[in-house]
Amino acid sequence: MSDFDAGAIRVIACDIFGTTVDWYSGVRDQVAPVFAAAGIDVDAGEFTSAWRDRYLPSMRRVQDGSRDWAVLDTLHRESLDALLDEHGVSLGEDDRRRLVRAWHRLPAWPDAAAGLARLRSRHFVAALSNGGFALLTHLVKDAALPFDCILSAELARDYKPSATVYRTAAGLLDVAPGEVLMVAAHAWDLAGARSAGLRTAFLERPAEKGPHRQADRPGDFPADLVAADFPELAGLLGC
Repeated sequence: MSDFDAGAIRVIACDIFGTTVDWYSGVRDQVAPVFAAAGIDVDAGEFTSAWRDRYLPSMRRVQDGSRDWAVLDTLHRESLDALLDEHGVSLGEDDRRRLVRAWHRLPAWPDAAAGLARLRSRHFVAALSNGGFALLTHLVKDAALPFDCILSAELARDYKPSATVYRTAAGLLDVAPGEVLMVAAHAWDLAGARSAGLRTAFLERPAEKGPHRQADRPGDFPADLVAADFPELAGLLGC
């Protein structure tokens, strides 16, 4: 957008799943050995994609009041149980818990750590995700991601793309919404951020949904900035 002023940005808020870390290969590679050990003949990649398909619908049930507030681990477990039932798969409690925890241990995209470090040279850099606070703490530490702070949607007791989450993040850091740049690889996330008054940056992650699905692309939703990766975004912001 022509009125975008990089100098007005004080906080870089980064989405996590898909934008900063590779959820598809990370979860798939943890599902595969669990299924193999249990003798389950279900493709781990297809199962991972189907599990992720339940991500937004599960949160919408919280947002529309269909179920009480619950952290993402709980929603992931409910989705997992339903999906296993649909496949007629029997899996023990320990394995189910292990699979839910797979979302706590995901590999960062190769450019993420270096790019975030560059952004931190001039800005506060926050993880802003629907993941619960414990999940994000484990994930950020395990992937060695250099965030200044974690802003879980749990702090707002709501989920993105609700404007409440983005405005809560800005309020917690004592900045105006327009001083926050939301960075995401998902059009729905940028649309929610924009509705809350944040500025937006689309980060391209063509492999985000795995090898057989089309990821969101530049132009799917208007953004103030578009970058191929975190280092390019840092360059656009003068870092």
